[in-house]
Amino acid sequence: MGKLAVRALHAVLVVMIVGTVFVQASMVWVLVSGSDPEDGTLPLTALRVITAVGMVAAQAALVSVWRLVTMVRRGTVFSHAAFRHVDVVIGAIVAAALGWFTVTAINAPGQREDPGVTLIMGGIGVAILGVALIVLVLRMLLAQAVARDVEATQMQAELNEVI
Repeated sequence: MGKLAVRALHAVLVVMIVGTVFVQASMVWVLVSGSDPEDGTLPLTALRVITAVGMVAAQAALVSVWRLVTMVRRGTVFSHAAFRHVDVVIGAIVAAALGWFTVTAINAPGQREDPGVTLIMGGIGVAILGVALIVLVLRMLLAQAVARDVEATQMQAELNEVI
Protein backbone atom coordinates (compact mmCIF):
# COMPACT_ATOMS: atom_id res chain seq x y z
CA MET A 1 0.00 0.00 0.00
CA GLY A 2 1.46 3.32 -1.04
CA LYS A 3 2.26 6.16 1.33
CA LEU A 4 -0.32 8.40 -0.31
CA ALA A 5 -3.07 5.80 0.11
CA VAL A 6 -2.11 5.23 3.77
CA ARG A 7 -2.10 8.96 4.49
CA ALA A 8 -5.43 9.46 2.73
CA LEU A 9 -7.00 6.60 4.65
CA HIS A 10 -5.59 7.90 7.94
CA ALA A 11 -7.05 11.34 7.13
CA VAL A 12 -10.46 9.81 6.44
CA LEU A 13 -10.26 7.78 9.66
CA VAL A 14 -9.37 10.91 11.68
CA VAL A 15 -12.36 12.78 10.23
CA MET A 16 -14.63 9.83 11.02
CA ILE A 17 -13.34 9.49 14.58
CA VAL A 18 -13.75 13.22 15.21
CA GLY A 19 -17.25 13.06 13.71
CA THR A 20 -18.31 10.14 15.89
CA VAL A 21 -16.93 11.83 18.99
CA PHE A 22 -18.89 14.99 18.09
CA VAL A 23 -22.14 13.06 17.59
CA GLN A 24 -21.56 11.08 20.77
CA ALA A 25 -20.82 14.22 22.79
CA SER A 26 -23.90 15.93 21.35
CA MET A 27 -26.16 13.04 22.31
CA VAL A 28 -24.73 12.83 25.82
CA TRP A 29 -24.94 16.63 26.24
CA VAL A 30 -28.63 16.70 25.28
CA LEU A 31 -29.37 13.83 27.66
CA VAL A 32 -27.41 15.26 30.60
CA SER A 33 -28.11 18.99 30.24
CA GLY A 34 -31.87 18.72 30.01
CA SER A 35 -31.84 20.92 26.89
CA ASP A 36 -33.79 18.39 24.87
CA PRO A 37 -35.84 20.25 22.25
CA GLU A 38 -38.25 17.31 22.09
CA ASP A 39 -38.98 17.42 25.86
CA GLY A 40 -37.24 14.09 26.58
CA THR A 41 -39.87 11.68 25.34
CA LEU A 42 -38.90 8.09 25.98
CA PRO A 43 -38.45 6.85 22.39
CA LEU A 44 -36.26 9.81 21.49
CA THR A 45 -34.20 9.44 24.65
CA ALA A 46 -33.70 5.74 23.93
CA LEU A 47 -32.63 6.52 20.38
CA ARG A 48 -30.09 9.03 21.66
CA VAL A 49 -28.66 6.49 24.09
CA ILE A 50 -28.46 3.89 21.32
CA THR A 51 -26.72 6.43 19.09
CA ALA A 52 -24.15 7.30 21.76
CA VAL A 53 -23.44 3.63 22.44
CA GLY A 54 -23.33 2.87 18.71
CA MET A 55 -20.64 5.49 18.29
CA VAL A 56 -18.44 3.49 20.68
CA ALA A 57 -18.74 0.49 18.34
CA ALA A 58 -17.91 2.70 15.35
CA GLN A 59 -14.90 4.17 17.15
CA ALA A 60 -13.60 0.71 18.06
CA ALA A 61 -13.87 -0.38 14.43
CA LEU A 62 -12.15 2.79 13.20
CA VAL A 63 -9.24 2.36 15.63
CA SER A 64 -8.88 -1.29 14.57
CA VAL A 65 -8.87 -0.33 10.89
CA TRP A 66 -6.21 2.30 11.69
CA ARG A 67 -4.06 -0.39 13.30
CA LEU A 68 -4.60 -2.78 10.38
CA VAL A 69 -3.58 -0.08 7.90
CA THR A 70 -0.46 0.55 9.98
CA MET A 71 0.29 -3.18 9.89
CA VAL A 72 -0.17 -3.19 6.10
CA ARG A 73 2.25 -0.26 5.77
CA ARG A 74 4.82 -2.10 7.89
CA GLY A 75 4.28 -5.38 6.07
CA THR A 76 3.18 -7.22 9.23
CA VAL A 77 -0.51 -7.67 8.47
CA PHE A 78 -0.05 -11.38 7.70
CA SER A 79 0.47 -12.25 11.35
CA HIS A 80 -1.61 -13.54 14.22
CA ALA A 81 -1.72 -10.03 15.74
CA ALA A 82 -4.02 -8.89 12.91
CA PHE A 83 -6.77 -11.30 13.97
CA ARG A 84 -7.50 -9.32 17.14
CA HIS A 85 -8.17 -6.18 15.11
CA VAL A 86 -10.33 -7.99 12.56
CA ASP A 87 -12.31 -9.56 15.41
CA VAL A 88 -12.94 -6.10 16.88
CA VAL A 89 -14.25 -4.92 13.50
CA ILE A 90 -16.56 -7.93 13.26
CA GLY A 91 -17.79 -7.36 16.82
CA ALA A 92 -18.42 -3.67 16.10
CA ILE A 93 -20.45 -4.51 12.99
CA VAL A 94 -22.53 -7.05 14.93
CA ALA A 95 -23.05 -4.46 17.70
CA ALA A 96 -24.19 -1.96 15.06
CA ALA A 97 -26.66 -4.51 13.71
CA LEU A 98 -28.02 -5.20 17.18
CA GLY A 99 -28.35 -1.46 17.76
CA TRP A 100 -30.17 -1.11 14.47
CA PHE A 101 -32.56 -3.93 15.38
CA THR A 102 -33.21 -2.15 18.69
CA VAL A 103 -33.98 1.09 16.85
CA THR A 104 -36.29 -0.89 14.56
CA ALA A 105 -38.12 -2.35 17.56
CA ILE A 106 -38.48 1.08 19.18
CA ASN A 107 -39.74 2.58 15.92
CA ALA A 108 -42.12 -0.27 15.06
CA PRO A 109 -45.12 0.79 17.21
CA GLY A 110 -45.24 4.12 15.40
CA GLN A 111 -45.37 2.34 12.05
CA ARG A 112 -48.62 0.41 12.55
CA GLU A 113 -50.22 2.11 9.55
CA ASP A 114 -47.19 1.46 7.34
CA PRO A 115 -45.46 -1.75 8.46
CA GLY A 116 -43.32 -1.69 5.32
CA VAL A 117 -41.00 0.78 7.03
CA THR A 118 -40.35 -1.73 9.81
CA LEU A 119 -39.71 -4.47 7.25
CA ILE A 120 -37.28 -2.25 5.36
CA MET A 121 -35.49 -1.37 8.59
CA GLY A 122 -35.29 -5.07 9.48
CA GLY A 123 -33.84 -5.73 6.03
CA ILE A 124 -31.19 -3.08 6.62
CA GLY A 125 -30.29 -4.82 9.90
CA VAL A 126 -29.89 -8.11 8.04
CA ALA A 127 -27.70 -6.32 5.47
CA ILE A 128 -25.50 -4.99 8.30
CA LEU A 129 -25.12 -8.56 9.56
CA GLY A 130 -24.22 -9.53 5.99
CA VAL A 131 -21.32 -7.07 6.12
CA ALA A 132 -20.14 -8.81 9.31
CA LEU A 133 -20.26 -12.14 7.46
CA ILE A 134 -18.23 -10.68 4.58
CA VAL A 135 -15.58 -9.48 7.04
CA LEU A 136 -15.64 -12.94 8.64
CA VAL A 137 -14.91 -14.49 5.23
CA LEU A 138 -12.07 -12.00 4.77
CA ARG A 139 -10.78 -13.06 8.19
CA MET A 140 -10.74 -16.66 6.98
CA LEU A 141 -8.75 -15.56 3.93
CA LEU A 142 -6.32 -13.77 6.24
CA ALA A 143 -5.98 -16.98 8.26
CA GLN A 144 -5.12 -18.90 5.10
CA ALA A 145 -2.58 -16.26 4.09
CA VAL A 146 -0.96 -16.35 7.53
CA ALA A 147 -0.78 -20.15 7.37
CA ARG A 148 0.82 -19.98 3.92
CA ASP A 149 3.28 -17.35 5.14
CA VAL A 150 4.30 -19.54 8.09
CA GLU A 151 4.63 -22.53 5.77
CA ALA A 152 6.76 -20.54 3.32
CA THR A 153 9.01 -19.33 6.14
CA GLN A 154 9.51 -22.90 7.35
CA MET A 155 10.27 -24.13 3.84
CA GLN A 156 12.74 -21.28 3.33
CA ALA A 157 14.49 -22.21 6.60
CA GLU A 158 14.70 -25.87 5.50
CA LEU A 159 16.03 -24.82 2.12
CA ASN A 160 18.66 -22.63 3.76
CA GLU A 161 19.78 -25.61 5.88
CA VAL A 162 20.15 -27.78 2.79
CA ILE A 163 22.16 -25.16 0.94
